[in-house]
Amino acid sequence: MNIGKPRKLGKTINEIEEGDSLSLTESIEDNQLLLYLGLTNDANPLYIQHDFAQKTEYQQPIVPSVMLMGIITSAISKHLPGPGSHVVNFSVNFIEPVFHYETLTFQFEVIKVDKMKDVVTISVEAENTNEDRVLDAVVMVQPPQVPELEIAIESEGELNE
Repeated sequence: MNIGKPRKLGKTINEIEEGDSLSLTESIEDNQLLLYLGLTNDANPLYIQHDFAQKTEYQQPIVPSVMLMGIITSAISKHLPGPGSHVVNFSVNFIEPVFHYETLTFQFEVIKVDKMKDVVTISVEAENTNEDRVLDAVVMVQPPQVPELEIAIESEGELNE
């Protein structure tokens, strides 16, 4: 992690097109679950206690839904549009539970670019290794903003060439 160091920004609104896409595979590991549970102070026994979970319809511990949302927002922050992005709206439907140690494939696709509002809409689907869809989401994201000073410097450089 590069805390405090300059980092290249992701794609701006003018660099994103409908149809831009990303595929991402994530495996859900114990260390991730424990970090999430510790960070959020979430003590839901359905997430970690096997004896409790066996008595439920799931029969085994499940992955917290918000943790899956975190994987999505992380991919948006890292890749599409990338660093400097800000999620402004998030709608998600959790279709099937996700269990510990599952591997998920997330498909991201830009479905709308609204330059007037400076927002892109991204559709997200995730499947497990059995190809069962586990979630659908629509995320509205404000891509990184190029500071006006940088735009002025770039424009001035173009004029001097």
